[in-house]
This record gives sequence, structure tokens and C-alpha cells, in this order.
Amino acid sequence: MSQLFESRLSGLRILVVDDELLISDMIADALDDAGCEIVGPATSLEDGMTSASSENLDGAFLDINLKGSPSFSIAEVLTRRNVPFAFLTGYDETAIPETYRQVPVLLKPFQVREVVALVGRHFTKNPR
Repeated sequence: MSQLFESRLSGLRILVVDDELLISDMIADALDDAGCEIVGPATSLEDGMTSASSENLDGAFLDINLKGSPSFSIAEVLTRRNVPFAFLTGYDETAIPETYRQVPVLLKPFQVREVVALVGRHFTKNPR
């Protein structure tokens, strides 16, 4: 990874919401290695809503299905707060409401380098 890329990611506060601990830890480790600050990982809809509502965030990754509950209410909070996010899912695009079809999606299984690259393309430091 180039120094410019690393410095662009350095200090970005990224929320990770995924109920699969192996996946959320993998994402968190990769982003931490790239210099991001990880919020969470949140493993439930409730924890994700709390973090999305209260934390200073520069971006978020949302698993679409959290223990049977869709994460679209978290997406709604992030949208209202102007926080960019991406979905993580094993479902096809029909699982995503029309409102969120422009949101980046990483299809499971994905490579951690795809997560880091998406952060570099879509997330920037929010003024606090």
C-alpha cells in the first residue's frame, strides 16, 4: 500500500456492523492495519443503531442481515447524518431496497484488500 493511500486512511473512524465475529474481526484488523480507527465491531442491530447514532464516524460497513434483522434502519441513521457506508452481504441486489441501490456493496466472500480499497475510494474524514 502506498504511503499516500495509508495517510489518506489514517485516523478515519469506521463503524463495522456484522454479526459474524470472524468477518467483523477480519475487517477490523485490516482497517486497523491501514491506520483506521475502528468503532465496534457491533454484532447486533441495537448495538449498530447506538453507534451509528452517537459516534463520530467517517464511514461504516453494514452486514445486511443481523441475526435475522435487516440493517436498513442503521443505514437510514447514517444517511441522515451524511456518513457514507457500504453493505456487506451474501444476497443479490434484490435484497437491497431501491433507496440504497447506489450504495457500494461487497459480496461475501470478499477479500480484505477489497474492504481497504473501498474505504480509500468512498470514505473521507468528516469535519467534527
